[in-house]
Amino acid sequence: MRELIDASIALNSELSLDSLLQKTVETAASLTGARYAALGVIDESGGALERFVTTGIDAEQRKTIGDLPRGRGILGVLIREARPLRLTHLGDDPRSIGFPPGHPPMDSFLGVPVMLRGVAYGNLYLTEKEGGDFTDDDEELIGLLAAQAAVAIENARLYESATRWSRQLEILHETVRSIVDETDVARLLTLVCERLRGLIRARLVLGILPTESGDALRVIAADGEDAILTAKLIGHEFRQNRTKVGRVLERQQSARIDSLLDDPDVDQSETRSLGARTGLYVPLVARGRALGVIAVHDKDSPSGRFTDGDLRVAEIFAGRTAVALALSERVARDTVRRVVAAQEEERRRLALELHDETGQALTSILLGLKAIGAAETKEDAGRAEAEVRALVVQALQDVRALAVELRPSALDDFGLGSAVERLAQTFGERSGIRTTVETHLEERLRPEVETTLYRVVQEALSNVVKHAAAEHVSIVITQRGAGVAATVDDDGAGFDESTVRADALGLTGMRERLDLVGGTLEIESAPGRGTTVAAQVPLASG
Repeated sequence: MRELIDASIALNSELSLDSLLQKTVETAASLTGARYAALGVIDESGGALERFVTTGIDAEQRKTIGDLPRGRGILGVLIREARPLRLTHLGDDPRSIGFPPGHPPMDSFLGVPVMLRGVAYGNLYLTEKEGGDFTDDDEELIGLLAAQAAVAIENARLYESATRWSRQLEILHETVRSIVDETDVARLLTLVCERLRGLIRARLVLGILPTESGDALRVIAADGEDAILTAKLIGHEFRQNRTKVGRVLERQQSARIDSLLDDPDVDQSETRSLGARTGLYVPLVARGRALGVIAVHDKDSPSGRFTDGDLRVAEIFAGRTAVALALSERVARDTVRRVVAAQEEERRRLALELHDETGQALTSILLGLKAIGAAETKEDAGRAEAEVRALVVQALQDVRALAVELRPSALDDFGLGSAVERLAQTFGERSGIRTTVETHLEERLRPEVETTLYRVVQEALSNVVKHAAAEHVSIVITQRGAGVAATVDDDGAGFDESTVRADALGLTGMRERLDLVGGTLEIESAPGRGTTVAAQVPLASG
């Protein structure tokens, strides 16, 4: 009794469920003199074991035996009937199904349910009592120990549940903060898959969205234990009308599947390719519209089954993810709208220049050619020819200037530094403004970054000509650590930032260009003190 009391105190001070279960079986063996003891924890279905903790069997024997029991034979009797069972010869009971190869022989048997308030948490199994059969005293002692263990197990489960839920809330808040600002769909779903898999201890999590045609579903992001399988799944397509994923998307209802083999909606060929046994499927729904599905497979437990708590966590993640996806769609549509508007504005400006300058130059050339034909003397024809040549040269320069504005070849061939130097040279020649350039670049930048910074410099120089009345312009492009900065500084008239509209100077267009590559724009100006335009772009993509 003293050993039982000491054991009860020790059990109730233990908050780790695994340690508690191990201590319980060791105490049961010690109290009864059993050579072997085990504790089987019943799963949520109430019909099988999700854990099986033993003492008396060494690591080599456990390896030889193979898989742990799942709750059949005599163990299944205890699960179903939930009352003590004593047997003199275990193998003589007609309900016994024997032992697997390599299992040590076991004869005498005592099984006692671990129950609290009518709920069975599991069963204690004892075999091979030293000196004979298990007695009434053994059954009473183990009954008392089982009652104490039930209380301790419930406390440990509550503690683990509270700790796990607290951690889940913390990770959920961290994830929500991370995805709020993320507009790239693949990165967003990858982050969600990684965090969700860690939270509910799953083998594989997939982020799945409909294809553009709408007749299939494509894996956009994946996170799993098997890195090779995970990489192969990216881009994999499911047939929308013949898979569980498609059904969940269509019905906009979550599904928890304890056995994928038994679900009629599951495409078994897909299940085999994933190597999955169980699943959670949660739709991504925003404002009544299904945007995609989060699919989760195989919990890290003997049964592989997910709980209602796992489903609730997945649904919380899915709700936040759907909102973020809807926001990213809106941002993408707005970005496309702004890009199209900018392109149309650029086309309008080029059309005006072609009409007003190039068109007029070509008209003048035609008139000059007529003058050559109508010349009465060689001297008149020579003067008319010289005028036509001058017009052709000017028109050619204007067309080249337009081509450079559209897309300078130096940007593609030699990079940002050379392209800006050529731009500055042309700008200085045409405007008469003294222009200096400094570039400090260690390597070629990403094409979209080079184009963006070139356009920002180009727009800033255009503003200098139109508004600044400057005598000198300085352009500095510098690579600093993880970013590159482009600064255009003039000594012109400047302006009052509080009274000038950003769109009047093209600043809105600059900022939108920079936003697309994760960059920022700063403007400093004051009347009579010139203007500084500074753009900063990160080197890394994203």
